[in-house]
Amino acid sequence: MGLLDNQTQTQYQSGTLGGYQFTSLQNVIDQFIIAYVGEGKIIPKINRVDVAFHAQRALQELSFDTFKSTKAHEIEVPATLQMLLPQDYVNYVKLSWSDSAGIEHVLYPAIKTSNPKNIKQNADGTYNLNSDELDFDTESDTWAAYKSHTPNDNVDKYDDGTYDLVIGERYGIDPAHAQTNGSFYIDEAAGKIHFSSNISGKTLILEYISDSLGTDAEMQVHKFAEEAMYKSIAYAVMSTRANVPEYIVNRFRKERRAEVRKAKLRLSNIKLEELTQILRGKSKWIKH
Repeated sequence: MGLLDNQTQTQYQSGTLGGYQFTSLQNVIDQFIIAYVGEGKIIPKINRVDVAFHAQRALQELSFDTFKSTKAHEIEVPATLQMLLPQDYVNYVKLSWSDSAGIEHVLYPAIKTSNPKNIKQNADGTYNLNSDELDFDTESDTWAAYKSHTPNDNVDKYDDGTYDLVIGERYGIDPAHAQTNGSFYIDEAAGKIHFSSNISGKTLILEYISDSLGTDAEMQVHKFAEEAMYKSIAYAVMSTRANVPEYIVNRFRKERRAEVRKAKLRLSNIKLEELTQILRGKSKWIKH
């Protein structure tokens, strides 16, 4: 029986369109046990909880660099110039703000600033102790100076003549700072993102990576990478078992690597027509 038999009307009315490209982690675990576990199979016996553990670890690892696990949040930057990190945040992909035309302007990290803990000091320079512990201000001077500094205005247009008068005069510029979109830095300890003052009130977009284990609904695998999940689970099981010959472990390591590579190629979503359209621009003649 086909998977979509007698399901078309229900699928369109359910509001869960696009879900057919995924399979749940529960199905992956069930099918792995059917195919790999049992008498006369590669894994004679294993507890289901062990398979579930290795499946979740495989889902995490594949989410970081193989799956399309990027999420996006949009906020209006408040006067505090701060944004709370999402609950399931692992690492950021891109931060940008969108202008009136909906074009995104990428923000770049301010790697030469931070938000250290500001120790309160007495007039003679000694530390102010509170119950035999250091007393800290709620805000550091470094952060206060960073957010109060007013950088150059944002450039909403791509060619508005801003730099026409400085052609050939920008010697020794650092490319990391050759932009007026704004900057940010992430305070991992406080779980906050700090922004420069010139993007206050703008619409900010945070694209970040999660590990796909936040909710039960997120625990799903794209069908392009389903075989990579099976090989990852099998390799993890065989490599953590005692008395398994090394050549068996190496075999599953190679199979896992090959399937992950195949999944990356499939999920890269390269289309010949789109690539051809881009390459047409490479044949243009540039006049000097």
